[in-house]
Amino acid sequence: MTEEFRVSAVQMDVQLGKKEANLDRMAGFARQAAGEGAGLVVFPECALAGYCFESREEGFEHAEPIKGPAVEFVTDFCRELGLHVVFGLLESDGEKLYNALALVGPGGLLGSYRKAHLPHLGIDHFVDAGESLSTVHQIPLCNLGMNICYDGAFPESARLLALAGADLVVLPTNWPPGAEEFATYAINTRAMENAMYYLAADRVGEERGFRFIGLSRICDIHGRTLAEADGESETVLTATIDPSLARTKRIDRVPGKHWIDRIADRRPDLYGPLAGEAPAAGE
Repeated sequence: MTEEFRVSAVQMDVQLGKKEANLDRMAGFARQAAGEGAGLVVFPECALAGYCFESREEGFEHAEPIKGPAVEFVTDFCRELGLHVVFGLLESDGEKLYNALALVGPGGLLGSYRKAHLPHLGIDHFVDAGESLSTVHQIPLCNLGMNICYDGAFPESARLLALAGADLVVLPTNWPPGAEEFATYAINTRAMENAMYYLAADRVGEERGFRFIGLSRICDIHGRTLAEADGESETVLTATIDPSLARTKRIDRVPGKHWIDRIADRRPDLYGPLAGEAPAAGE
């Protein structure tokens, strides 16, 4: 039985430090996506206030608690449009500062995620690292996993979410120049190697002279590109996905003769060194 729905990746410019203006533009893009039939809309990393802050103190000035005004604003248009939304923000939690995502639906906040792998760039110089990679959120549309930007460079991030039952992983990102090959090849690979849908929502434009490369895309469970953006334009990418297809990992290439299952065929007994474990005796 099909469980098809439409999902959108919003590739947009973001104004540094101007939360109200960014939220208004997000609402406009959400309306466009809803008009294209989307049930889930994904915005870029740090879409709320921007990325190129130059100190922890400056980041805190534009951060807010996860249950803050931005989530309230997004809840309002989710309720109006019947949407679920993922967007990036700087989250303050006491003395902690995180590069985070909020998952919001018509009833309010449904979940959040804090970036675990931090590159030496922008606000990520100054934030605290998240401590979990394997939370999957069950929303009415699908089982949803979330990563942020550099998390996608580590195959374990997507694999943990696949093992936890994710049908779709979303990757809000702020890819810099030099990440073109990653955008072009790795997103498809993460989808293919885990037999799940994968969506990357990047931004465009510049902040403090630093440029972002766009190239957002949505991939199916075989790693095929369903929709992709260029490197400069603001756009809404929308594609139809069927989460039920991501729940059968076995791929029958020649019925009765050739099949593979990249989850069932794993050999975790051999992967200990990936987690820092010492090799077994004799290895």
